[in-house]
Amino acid sequence: MNPEQQRKLQEYSIAIAEILYTEAESEQQFTLEIIEKTIQTQLASVCQSRNCRFFFKQSTGTTAGRTRKLTSTLGILKISEKQAKILGVKPCTRISPHLEQCCLRLSANMSYEQTAVDLEYITGVPTNAMSQQRLVHRQKFQLPRVTELIEELSVDGGKVRLRTAQGLECIYKDYKAIHTNSGLIAGYQDNIGLINWVNSQPQSNIVTCRLDGHDGIWNIIGLVAPNGQRREILDWYHLIENLNKVGGSQRRINQAEAYLWMGQVENAKQLFANLTKKAAKNFCLYLNKHQERIVNYHYYQLNKICSIGSGAVESAIKQIGRRIKISGAGWNEQNVPQVLAHRVAYLNGMIGVNLKAAA
Repeated sequence: MNPEQQRKLQEYSIAIAEILYTEAESEQQFTLEIIEKTIQTQLASVCQSRNCRFFFKQSTGTTAGRTRKLTSTLGILKISEKQAKILGVKPCTRISPHLEQCCLRLSANMSYEQTAVDLEYITGVPTNAMSQQRLVHRQKFQLPRVTELIEELSVDGGKVRLRTAQGLECIYKDYKAIHTNSGLIAGYQDNIGLINWVNSQPQSNIVTCRLDGHDGIWNIIGLVAPNGQRREILDWYHLIENLNKVGGSQRRINQAEAYLWMGQVENAKQLFANLTKKAAKNFCLYLNKHQERIVNYHYYQLNKICSIGSGAVESAIKQIGRRIKISGAGWNEQNVPQVLAHRVAYLNGMIGVNLKAAA
């Protein structure tokens, strides 16, 4: 924009502001918040839609086709079918791409009801909870874009509450999530789908798998990458959590922790060999079961070979839970996979990504 264009734009803007102020002056007592909302509403109704029509014509070079109406963050827009096709607007949709992304970002973090309330406050666009839900369930959310070899992954599970008939107890079912250095995925009753996604991605010569002691999770890992390519590590913090359940002498617990930190499983087991308590026997069985997965944690951490904890996936489960476990939330079972896909796409930064790329 050259200086003359800037001067003209400033003059026109002042003239527009004077007219809009005169129209609004007699209607209300101004505060800064009211001024913001007034200008937003007036510009949407008077200026922005016309500016958009000008942009549509100039950028596409056409006005051909039947005129469609789109609800947008700039108000109601009129756009021809050919313009919409050139500009990447989905067929049959009634909302603009930017408004759609705003809706999806909000509803990935809160209930559909609250999304409708917040969206209207922020953009001035009225909507309802059912519209927000329908929008989510007709999306095809993208999986993470793997831009580097998968070197590390962790698996964990969470709970989702399912809706039941009135008067019946709530039902909770499991879902699983896999966190990799290239992104997060989650699935409901679909372990094979998770495994297939990981195995379809480019992987490092050694894939480090860090997990807790749950059998179901290790069963998933057993199908990820060939045996020779997979490095299995028992999560250090889960290991110590189980050690502390033994109780008894704190000196013995500290000595066992020191042995385990160096990967000396046999020495740790000897400390509990003569104990008759059930907790001690269970811990020895636990060590036997995961002996090959208990590494020299000190060496691994000192040489920065890989992380020794599965905190990343546990954090991811909590992040997913912030949406699916909001107060009072209960889900129809057939909707759970899409709700998980929606939340995970948001956490992976995949909602609104096309708009960022175009910016």
